[in-house]
Amino acid sequence: MTTESSPLTIAQLAELAGVSTATVSKVVNGRSQVSSETRAAVEELIRRHGYRRQRRRSTPTALVELVFHALEGDYPVEITKGVARVAREHELTVGISDLCCDRSAADAWLEGVLRRRPSGVIAVFSCLTETQHEQLALREIPLVLLDPADAPARNIPSVGAGNWNGGLTATRHLLGLGHRRIGIITGPDSALSSRARLDGYRTALDMAGVPVDPELVGRGDFLIEGGLAEGHRMLRLPDRPTAIFATNDGQAIGVYHAAHRLGLRVPDDLSVIGFDDMPSMRWAIPPLTTVRQPLAEMAAAATSMVLKLVNGEQPPQSRVELATDLVVRESTAPPPLPPA
Repeated sequence: MTTESSPLTIAQLAELAGVSTATVSKVVNGRSQVSSETRAAVEELIRRHGYRRQRRRSTPTALVELVFHALEGDYPVEITKGVARVAREHELTVGISDLCCDRSAADAWLEGVLRRRPSGVIAVFSCLTETQHEQLALREIPLVLLDPADAPARNIPSVGAGNWNGGLTATRHLLGLGHRRIGIITGPDSALSSRARLDGYRTALDMAGVPVDPELVGRGDFLIEGGLAEGHRMLRLPDRPTAIFATNDGQAIGVYHAAHRLGLRVPDDLSVIGFDDMPSMRWAIPPLTTVRQPLAEMAAAATSMVLKLVNGEQPPQSRVELATDLVVRESTAPPPLPPA
């Protein structure tokens, strides 16, 4: 934070803002009983001048707040395992929240966080706003982004995976088996990971001299239903794909169901590859070929970052990206031979 003068006390901030010291105290401590205009004015003064605490900062709670955009599927379970492993080593409790990217839920969550004063916050696939980031920073609560939905600001540490390389590797695997009609079902357009996996797919096709067919690029949502809908659409094309890269394991299961409904067998008639390598995917029928995203390791790295920040240290890197690996199982094979 850049200040134009020495930090101000609550009384000085109140005088400049033309409000009571009680009102400024509510803003500083994240209370909700303040109008949005007054809150914005006080926080702007804090950004400009800084805030001098009139007593020693209270000790943070031995708690790491883990906040998800949605608690669905195996993804949050793997993340929680990684956070819990590091938290146990440091005798910290893990608190879990689900915002569903709802603005009112996020505001209520933030007010609770400021009241609980955790050691740090890990936001997964974050939908927190820039203002909410600033409010955490003003109260000196460390924040680390895990698998960020968009490119994070330089001053916010983050942990992610090699999504572009994963998309490249998955598509190259299918090309190496002889496939040329390769479909892809992306995640949300707004997701950084989705765009990176799509770029990796396009790069692999371009390097192999295979043009991208727009009909084989489906817009998904990282949910089983999206994989089912787009898989069904692609597999009913006159020149249907012989392979589909589903960009996450949930959508891959949706493609399995679409193929089954149309009387197609995986991998005899259609190869399918996912992304994530959730533990249950080895028990799919057939077991799913996928790109392993080391979610538990990513979560552990994010927790270690938070602990460094709590101790007043800066992490060696503001952005950590862990490698992805191809896990070949039984859902991919060479394309079927054309009819004689």
